[in-house]
Amino acid sequence: MLKLENISLNFDEFSLKKISFTVVGGEYFVILGKSGAGKSLILEIVAGLVKPDKGKIILSGKDITNVAIQKRQVGIVFQDYAIFPHLSVKENICYPLKANKIPKHKREIIVMDLAKKMGISKLLHRKPSTLSGGELQRVALARTLTLNPKCLLLDEPLSSLDVQLRNEMRDVLRKLNKEGLTIIHVTHDYQEAVALAQKVGIIHNGSIIQTGTLKEVFHTPKSKFVANLTGIRNFYKADIVSNKKIFLENKVEISTLPIIGSSKEGFVFFRSEDVVISCDKIDSSLTNSFPGTILNIIPTISGIEIVVDAGIIISSYITEQSVKKLNLTEGKKVWVSFKAVAVRFIGR
Repeated sequence: MLKLENISLNFDEFSLKKISFTVVGGEYFVILGKSGAGKSLILEIVAGLVKPDKGKIILSGKDITNVAIQKRQVGIVFQDYAIFPHLSVKENICYPLKANKIPKHKREIIVMDLAKKMGISKLLHRKPSTLSGGELQRVALARTLTLNPKCLLLDEPLSSLDVQLRNEMRDVLRKLNKEGLTIIHVTHDYQEAVALAQKVGIIHNGSIIQTGTLKEVFHTPKSKFVANLTGIRNFYKADIVSNKKIFLENKVEISTLPIIGSSKEGFVFFRSEDVVISCDKIDSSLTNSFPGTILNIIPTISGIEIVVDAGIIISSYITEQSVKKLNLTEGKKVWVSFKAVAVRFIGR
């Protein structure tokens, strides 16, 4: 088990603030956040490359906050791989073993075993300059695993790979984790977190603002930042008016299913896919229906996002065919509608 307790570190223009989370042995934990949020700095502190101003790092019940880097039993793979260009693949993998004076016959066994596991046995005599990004990543992983770390730290490990190589590396990382290796992986990519994480921590401006399982964090975001990071565009402050009525952003009243719990205020969100765009008001089961003006029409991977000012800003995802059929343009007057069942309320 790895535990961070109130880790803080202050710089002139940036600070890590009371970073606390626990990673159970054998867990795949992803720290998700935008560039500059402090993700990589957390890994460097855990690895011992940077010393925090305050807080503790506990690994397997032992305080390693002030333990030397080489004695922490923690391995880190950097975003740029940090492969020695003048050494062969085999020599790169073997380097930590030689530095730790592991006998030659044992080094040979370990290197060959890891090369086979990483699928790079045929590359052992090649130089790094002849390798692809995916191959370099596997070499870096193999080298880090030579000393059998209790915890593997990954700094944006897939960011520079193309789609095919990214999928291949995900399979490698899943396999390592299934074999019992504890992994902490930092990324800015929401889809990467979904594909790999068992638990996730969201970091924003140097603070961990929400942690939990994928379902806990992505299905019940506790802030607009977390909602937007996970692809939820329609997220609002909310006050309960009655059992089935909620007032959003002090501007718009909407209908919901009966609200369970004692909270009188909190947040409401609903998926953009559940919002229907029409030129005229629809007489149907779409309980919530508001007139508005199209602000933006934005192409996305999943379709076209239509952003409408309807007293509050509402996002809808529709098909390109629907945009053409409805003749939607920026500035056009439309109706946005969604069912009460689509609305999710999170009490404070």
